Amino acid sequence: MSKEILSRDEINRALTRMAHEILERNRGAENIRLVGIQRGGVYLAARLAGKICGIEGVAPPLGSLDITLYRDDLKLKKGLPTIKKTDMPVSIDGKCVVLVDDVIFTGRTIRAAMDALMDFGRPALIQLAVLIDRGHRELPIKADYVGKNIPTARGENVKVQFAEEGEDDRVTLKREGEP
Repeated sequence: MSKEILSRDEINRALTRMAHEILERNRGAENIRLVGIQRGGVYLAARLAGKICGIEGVAPPLGSLDITLYRDDLKLKKGLPTIKKTDMPVSIDGKCVVLVDDVIFTGRTIRAAMDALMDFGRPALIQLAVLIDRGHRELPIKADYVGKNIPTARGENVKVQFAEEGEDDRVTLKREGEP
């Protein structure tokens, strides 16, 4: 049985707080570029841009990044990978790029995202915003902005559901093998 760890309202509050933290640390939105990692990070980056716009009156430019071909486990997966959309509409050179993802676990997705990002330019700074930090890092990567830290066991799964995909916004935790 899944246990809800964040409701729609709690996700919304966490994103509002994160937007304020991003603006405070970067002294406004002028030099920020939000880049969502496919799939969940793209939705969250768009929501953060909306919140930043509500606070500052201007939304930072948005990009989306598919890291599939940069993954270090690509050879281990069976079948052909599914490639999603990458869109970088503005330059990231000399800007603060805030990578956005739904869950950080081992850190390998973020490493792949940084590799992919460098193909688009040379940012002055890369920061990381995640809705959920579940621990268990295998690489020395730490999020700058975290919606919620959830201590998990390796055999547990964190699932983030999005209204953009026709589901109710929520985050659940379930043990491996549970229905």
